[in-house]
Amino acid sequence: MECNFRLPGPTPLPPRVLAAMQRPMMPHRGPAFKELFRDTLRLARLAHRTDHDVLIWPASGSAGWEAAIVNLLAPGDPVLATVCGDFGERFARVGEMFGLDVRRLDAPWGRAIAPEDLHGALAANPEVKAVFLTHNETSTGVTNPIRDLAAVVREHGALAIVDAVSGVGALPLETDAWGLDLVLSGSQKAWMCPPGLMIAAIGPRAWAATERSGYPRFFWDFRAARASAGEGMTPTTPPLTLIYAFHAALEMILEEGVERVWARHRRLGELTRAGVVMAGLRLFADPVYASDAVTAFLPPPGVAARVFLARLRDEHGVEAQGGQGHMANAMVRVGHMGWAHEPELRAAVDAVAAVAAEFAAPAPDA
Repeated sequence: MECNFRLPGPTPLPPRVLAAMQRPMMPHRGPAFKELFRDTLRLARLAHRTDHDVLIWPASGSAGWEAAIVNLLAPGDPVLATVCGDFGERFARVGEMFGLDVRRLDAPWGRAIAPEDLHGALAANPEVKAVFLTHNETSTGVTNPIRDLAAVVREHGALAIVDAVSGVGALPLETDAWGLDLVLSGSQKAWMCPPGLMIAAIGPRAWAATERSGYPRFFWDFRAARASAGEGMTPTTPPLTLIYAFHAALEMILEEGVERVWARHRRLGELTRAGVVMAGLRLFADPVYASDAVTAFLPPPGVAARVFLARLRDEHGVEAQGGQGHMANAMVRVGHMGWAHEPELRAAVDAVAAVAAEFAAPAPDA
């Protein structure tokens, strides 16, 4: 999450979180863990809106790029990377490092990938076997139209591989209904857990591709993970405390209701964007595709992002983030994903407005 809050007074923890914190440690090969792990995967399938496998590894979300490549592709395979921000850029770079024939479809930062442009790129590259898609481009505050993009990919016959690290769990995403072959995420974003889990929802066409992959793999082997999951275990030692947390978070999401979670994030996104505009600041993302998980905006003219961020932190106790890549010191990003609600977002927006007003005020006479 791109924004943390240090507000006065403790925030009460939900009962499910308290219960998870009080659970005893257990043998990770014993029956209690098997019961916990099987139920975690069941809940994860519900949250991903899929009837197919969801598997878990101890890793950051970025590990999903490598896991996708070594399980579904072979060296030299032609792929199309859609790039409209720093995380799409990184996915493309990982593909190049693994010897894939990476073709690119670029959109300006702040804009989404257009389905008609994707259709044209695939028509010009009919041999493409997989398309790398970014659900929510965290670096720019843009949510790509994944349902429409995936439909174009399926029509072409390629695999739709989706980096949904900052999207799934916050934004509408229908794994099965939209024909998404692989959905990758990390525990620290909208799943509202500590960092350390990579989660992958794997569809039937992706499973078929694992039989044709030309890469060696051990730790990331989807087949080994599925075989172990069938026995209620993981191939290697599981991060037990993180699985406790993920189980508790999934219970909270499903108790609230997935559609209600999406609606809450939509309200928080609208609230944040409206507050930023009222503060006289310029949003970075195309309004049509503005993210309901993270809002990106430009600091006042002549003010470096790091200076704006320091004022937010030191004067108001709000931790936000700068941009990524070439926008690192030219953008501010405020996250509103996961366990986030209106009181803390209003406090953050008020802080942004206060800092913006400080920079807009005339300097006092010497």
